[in-house]
Amino acid sequence: MSSRLEDTSLRFAMGHFATGITIVTTLEDGHDHAMTANSITSVSLEPPLVLVSVRNDSGWLAAVESSGVWGVSLLPESGRPAASWLSTGGRPLYGQLAQIPHHRGDLGVALVDDSLATLECRTYSAHEAGDHTLVVGEVVASRADARRDDPLIYYRSRYTSTR
Repeated sequence: MSSRLEDTSLRFAMGHFATGITIVTTLEDGHDHAMTANSITSVSLEPPLVLVSVRNDSGWLAAVESSGVWGVSLLPESGRPAASWLSTGGRPLYGQLAQIPHHRGDLGVALVDDSLATLECRTYSAHEAGDHTLVVGEVVASRADARRDDPLIYYRSRYTSTR
C-alpha cells in the first residue's frame, strides 16, 4: 500500500481554501503571455516580494524565465470571463489579451484595466517544487483602487464572490 496522498484528495482538501483570482502576464519578444493564477502570495515587505506558483510545463513559465518581468492583476467579480478564458487549455499562444482591456505598466507588461490592484515585478528567484515552480518577484510598482470591494474568489473548484 502506497503512503502517497492521492492527487484528488489534496485537490479536494485545498479546494476548501478560498483564494483570490489573478491574471499574471509577461512580455517576451513583443508577445504577451498570460494565465489565470490563484496561487499568489505576499512573501516579504523588505524587500517587497510576492510569489506565484506555476506548472513546470507552462508556456508562461518559459516566457517569464526569458523576460524576467511580470505583472499581476487582482480580479474583481467582473473579471470572471477573462479568468475563464486564460485558464482554458489549448487557447492560441498569441493574441491572448486581444479581448481583455489592458494597459502597459512601467515594465512593459500588460495589466488588466478593470482590476482591484496591480503589481509589476522583476523576477527575484525561482524554486522548483514538485510539478510546479515558485517564481518570486520583487515588486517595483503597485497600485490599488481603495473604492473596490468586489473580489473574484476561487472556492471548491469554481469562481464565486463575497456577496
